[in-house]
Amino acid sequence: MKVGITCYPTYGGSGIVATELGMELAARGHDVHFITYANPIRLDLDSPRIHYHEVEVSNYPLFQYPPYCLALASRMAEVAESYQLDVLHVHYAIPHSIAAMLAQQMVAKVRRLPYITTLHGTDITLVGVDPSYFPITKFSIEQSNGITAISDYLRAETVEVFGVQNEIRVIKNFVNCDLYHPDNEKKGAAQYAPNGEKLLLHLSNFRPVKRPLDCIRILAEVRKHVPARLLMAGDGPERGPAEQLARKLKVEQDVLFLGKQSHVERLIPLAHVLLMPSEMESFGLAALEAMACSVVPVATRVGGVGELVTDGEDGYLEAVGDIEAQAARVVALLSDDALHWRLAKAGRWNAGERFCTDRIIPQYEQHYRDVVDAAV
Repeated sequence: MKVGITCYPTYGGSGIVATELGMELAARGHDVHFITYANPIRLDLDSPRIHYHEVEVSNYPLFQYPPYCLALASRMAEVAESYQLDVLHVHYAIPHSIAAMLAQQMVAKVRRLPYITTLHGTDITLVGVDPSYFPITKFSIEQSNGITAISDYLRAETVEVFGVQNEIRVIKNFVNCDLYHPDNEKKGAAQYAPNGEKLLLHLSNFRPVKRPLDCIRILAEVRKHVPARLLMAGDGPERGPAEQLARKLKVEQDVLFLGKQSHVERLIPLAHVLLMPSEMESFGLAALEAMACSVVPVATRVGGVGELVTDGEDGYLEAVGDIEAQAARVVALLSDDALHWRLAKAGRWNAGERFCTDRIIPQYEQHYRDVVDAAV
């Protein structure tokens, strides 16, 4: 098939999932066209059957805000006509879903162009419920030819918040288990832990909802019992405050801010524990990637995380903001090799059995076929 994908190309879960999906589809023989305002951070443009089409937005003095949605819709329509796309797949409803609807109408006279909207979380639970965006978000979702959500939790939230009556197919996030794999010898860890300290990892876009400052507080507690260092991968508005807190708690020498990472599959296996203290997660992609690498997640009991992590079996779930409890779980994992090995092994098995690409990507392919056939 010829698939157009639109996402936010920044360092966030929805863009990462969309990018990884596109590359997996291309590897399975589909032609994939990314239509975004910048090259997605994890996209390898050298991959066969991957195409990138930039959305350029003119900034005229008349416009107080550049009309990105209109420019995106025009580019979608242009690419759909030029490359005879079979389907558009937009990730994160706002504003991608309404842009796809406009593109669909623009090309209606020459070709059918069904579009699928994949809901990722804050487009429903945060941005979408804003009174300024609620009506257009609900409308564009309901006009979609197909709707998917990344967790049962998010599907239920969408139905409750927006009253959507359309079928919402749950297709959970995935991981390439060949690319994300354990490194039991932790080769390369010495560059971050020269004295053999255990490594903790936080991976996010550093928005307040991810609570990166909690990671600093957890490290400060953990270091009272076990030598450990913390890798903070990513960037965003909370990075500055996190750096300040590290200095205040006198752990700045043991916190390494690595910035945005294009190849997290090389970084994750070096860690022993992933910290995911988020206030909300619709799924928890970072935890899945960690589990595939036999890195044990210590996360919060929110949203759809419980659909991925089974508390006490392949990771731990604690209450949001409970630094003491989360730190205690980390200390236990770093102090007991047998415990860590048991949970790490179970996490790798869980990732492989339930969330590897060969189990999830065919679900997207089937959804594309269903939507395209229904549009004929």
